[in-house]
Amino acid sequence: MASKDLQDYPADFEPETADDQELPLLEPHHRIDLRRSASNATSQVALIGSNVCPIESLDFEMIENDFIKHDWRSRGRSQILRYVLLKWTLCFLIGAIAGCVGFFNNLAVENIAGVKFVVTSNMMLANKYAWAFGVFAVSNFVLTMFASVITACIAPAAAGSGIPEVKAYLNGVDAPDIFSLRTLAVKIVGSIAAVSSSLHVGKAGPMVHTGACIASILGQGGSRKYGLTCKWLRYFKNDRDRRDLVTCGAAAGVAAAFRAPVGGVLFALESVASWWRSALLWRTFFTTAIVAVVLRALIDICKSGKCGLFGKGGLIMFDVTADKITYHLVDLPPVIVLGIIGGILGSLYNFLLEKVLRIYNHINEKGIAYKLLLAAGISVLTSCCLFGLPWLASCRPCPAGLKEACPSIGRSGNFKKFQCAPDHYNDLASLFFNTNDDTIRNLFSAGTDDVFNRYSIIVFFVMSYFLGIISYGVVAPSGLFVPVILTGATYGRLVGMLMGSHSTLDHGLFAVLGSASLLGGTMRMTVSVCVIILELTNNLLLLPLVMLVLLISKSVADTSTANIYDLIVKLKGLPYLEAHVEPYMRQLTVSDVVTGPLQIFNGVEKISTIVHVLKTTGHHGFPVIDKPPFSPSRVLFGIISRAHLLVLLKKREFLNSCTLSSFEDTKHFSADDFAKRGSGKRDSIDDIELTAEEMEMFVDLHPFSNTSPYTVVETMSLAKAVILFREVGLRHLLVIPKSSDREPVVGILTRHDFMPEHILGLHPLLQRSRSKRLRFGKFAPVTLLRSCFSSYGDTL
Repeated sequence: MASKDLQDYPADFEPETADDQELPLLEPHHRIDLRRSASNATSQVALIGSNVCPIESLDFEMIENDFIKHDWRSRGRSQILRYVLLKWTLCFLIGAIAGCVGFFNNLAVENIAGVKFVVTSNMMLANKYAWAFGVFAVSNFVLTMFASVITACIAPAAAGSGIPEVKAYLNGVDAPDIFSLRTLAVKIVGSIAAVSSSLHVGKAGPMVHTGACIASILGQGGSRKYGLTCKWLRYFKNDRDRRDLVTCGAAAGVAAAFRAPVGGVLFALESVASWWRSALLWRTFFTTAIVAVVLRALIDICKSGKCGLFGKGGLIMFDVTADKITYHLVDLPPVIVLGIIGGILGSLYNFLLEKVLRIYNHINEKGIAYKLLLAAGISVLTSCCLFGLPWLASCRPCPAGLKEACPSIGRSGNFKKFQCAPDHYNDLASLFFNTNDDTIRNLFSAGTDDVFNRYSIIVFFVMSYFLGIISYGVVAPSGLFVPVILTGATYGRLVGMLMGSHSTLDHGLFAVLGSASLLGGTMRMTVSVCVIILELTNNLLLLPLVMLVLLISKSVADTSTANIYDLIVKLKGLPYLEAHVEPYMRQLTVSDVVTGPLQIFNGVEKISTIVHVLKTTGHHGFPVIDKPPFSPSRVLFGIISRAHLLVLLKKREFLNSCTLSSFEDTKHFSADDFAKRGSGKRDSIDDIELTAEEMEMFVDLHPFSNTSPYTVVETMSLAKAVILFREVGLRHLLVIPKSSDREPVVGILTRHDFMPEHILGLHPLLQRSRSKRLRFGKFAPVTLLRSCFSSYGDTL
């Protein structure tokens, strides 16, 4: 089966099945009918952001043909040195720009949200509570709708965190506009508006997508459409180099969001990258180091008071825990309990979020109006909760001997006055009526064991847990990191309160460990989360406890559900290749999943044949076969891509007869002609008009065919083939026969052929042997809720 990735088809394209597909009328040697004539019917569209879009595979393989080999041989030492220096220069630019964008995002959020809270607080001080709620709710509504409108109408690919799309891209899946300039602009502006609107969303996830967009745009060498091309950047117009740059960009995004350069590197390695090597590790580390330097310089500028309301709550740096942390053996049981609870809550969080996103997808399918209506409803609900629930809490007298003002004046602080009398504060308002960053700081603060009431913490935990679940699916840039950190900090402090005198640990330390445990339970990251938490708190003494709680929470959660990003990748329909293979794949050979018919080309092919195949199929890779008189027998010469065929047709360097071309004929081409284009409209066969005379001419495919494609014998197990496919980063894997008396190639495998839906569709009896995760017992929360939602989930 040739590549089935879609490039030029509309978003509502449905792949044809073997029963209704009209096969091209070619000579027998152009079409090889395989044992399985049914074509692969797996979906070739996916949910990108908030819209369904066609997807296609990336090709990280090094293409070797005569033309490219000659181009590389013609390069001198200076060009090779320029290539190396450009890579480092681009890494520097990615880090510098990502650092500036991260600082700008925080500066904007702190000032926009800060003005909103200051104006609302001033009205409440004047006892104008109705006006205060009106200003608060309308401000949140306007900001939410602004973020939703620009996302839904301008760049739907900017919706959500973007981490699933980045993860899929680095795995080899591409989609329109995921890294375009328009997506980048909407991601930045929309994230600022959404976070400022008090929605329970974060800006860390969007920063990962933002960093990846910056890297992709810098690496694509400008824009031909606007005449901004750079010839010396053509070296990076390939999937391999862009993959490296996008990996650096994703790491820079995390570093800019949390001021955690090492954590950013480990996040890219542990969570999003499917392929890694030591040279990439070094470049990624250099990129995040530049981010840290840029942030440090910009923050120093703000210390002079020139950044408005930007203060301690800006870039997350929770340097608030005790300088000296001591713990004993008696403190380990509470920490273990914290990890177990974090694993259970994390798996439940993932389960509920998946169900909510399925419901939201069903709503969003009805059109933009429904998307905006959903966002409006979430905004109104959030405003009512944030403003209304603090009225349920009783006022508390200000503790004596405080270093900070009580009640707090302005937008931040542990002691919000809200509706209380002088010298009193509302502890629940201190949690609800703040930015997420300031609330996390309040919860992480050491020496505040008596500041918050137990019932206020319970109310805030329940609301933050469910607001985080229902807020993520709105059509706006939104992240999960900060809401999970906030919710985890709340239940961590609650556990500390319940332990009382049974533990010597500070409640602020319990909050830090609670955040780590819930992150481990939802995202299943250990090393990167551990380092990010340490960089957030700036306290290395936490390392043993954080490691312990992460290991326990991840182990508990792994028995129930997958990590949150894997669930969202699957929910979006992205054909992601896992690092592990399913056991049933060892029972199959590659010939068991190869489908047909297979389209092939001769080494010297007629133009009309090429045009007909390109117009009647969506394939992206075609085997090139040599036959007499160009070879003693029919042999496999290589493989040629659709993109390269389109270049040959556009150039119109055709032959009048079926003969081999000379080396002089290839001088009309340049390496830039075959470089992969960046974001935007791609070439289509429908855009090329050829005369009847040209259709009867020929083209020599030999100089432009990849003469060393990866091949596997038809008896290789499917498990070995999928490991090879993923580790090398292939787009096409040729299957060759075991005996020499058959056709030189029997099929092509693409990533869609390794999808469980396709394999189990061909072999339904293997469904029983498919690996299954361990589940909780019959009294487990996830199992109980799964049974409650099962009947409803089947209808979506």
